[in-house]
Amino acid sequence: MSEVATVLSVYKKNRLTDLKEVLDSLYKQTRKTDIFIQLDGVVSQEMEKFLDTQLAVGKIEYLGKRNVNWGIARSHNELFEIVLKRGYIYIARMDADDIAVVNRIEWQYIFMEKNLNVDVVGGYIEEFGDGITYQKVVKYPLTHDAMFKFFSKRVPLANPTTFFRKTFFEKAGLYPVTSPSNEDTLMWMNGFHAGCVFANIAKVVVKMRVSGDFFKRRGGFPKAYSDLKDRIKVIRTLRYNYRAYFYAISLFAVNMAPPRVKLYIYKRLR
Repeated sequence: MSEVATVLSVYKKNRLTDLKEVLDSLYKQTRKTDIFIQLDGVVSQEMEKFLDTQLAVGKIEYLGKRNVNWGIARSHNELFEIVLKRGYIYIARMDADDIAVVNRIEWQYIFMEKNLNVDVVGGYIEEFGDGITYQKVVKYPLTHDAMFKFFSKRVPLANPTTFFRKTFFEKAGLYPVTSPSNEDTLMWMNGFHAGCVFANIAKVVVKMRVSGDFFKRRGGFPKAYSDLKDRIKVIRTLRYNYRAYFYAISLFAVNMAPPRVKLYIYKRLR
């Protein structure tokens, strides 16, 4: 048993070719991690057969299956509960279409071993286009105080880069399931409010796939309004000043913009 468990949720819209890249990047890590996967609803027979094979040969530690789609927050909560009960000290999170750089687990493990007060650490991401021309390294603030200040505008760490110490969940709990798409925003809010210590490392740890749908999914009034409500909840809970409301309204406007405009903004301002 490794000290580190990596969890990811797979559902019917994930592509097998992408998932194979994700798993290959985890198999090649310079520090071993045990892999826990939840099938969130029915997936293709091809994907299920492939994952059954990976479990049978011992490349995956756990493969959960259910016929009902619970959503990403509840699926990851289920996995968090399983690995915590098994006694893992650290839990890394991945999405089923991203790629971990080969040193990701080792870098974050070493950081946490040297910084015993830190409850969660993330890192930079490198976004790359999938069917579109796009590439960008997205950097995040590194220290707890800088991340708290940054959170008044945007999330201070990328969800797929997160590497938790079990103490995070003891202090702040699991992903809130009240929001349709902002489970990470509300989890960081709860973490800061509960006294968790945050950090990022100044290295790209995950390569994130970005398609045209990436920007379409962030559009439309229901999504934009939901984001705005959650952002206001963050502002009030953590007692940010009036400037935070200005940024919340600006983000609402960006979310309402057409995908092509959103792509332009992401390339230059993110």
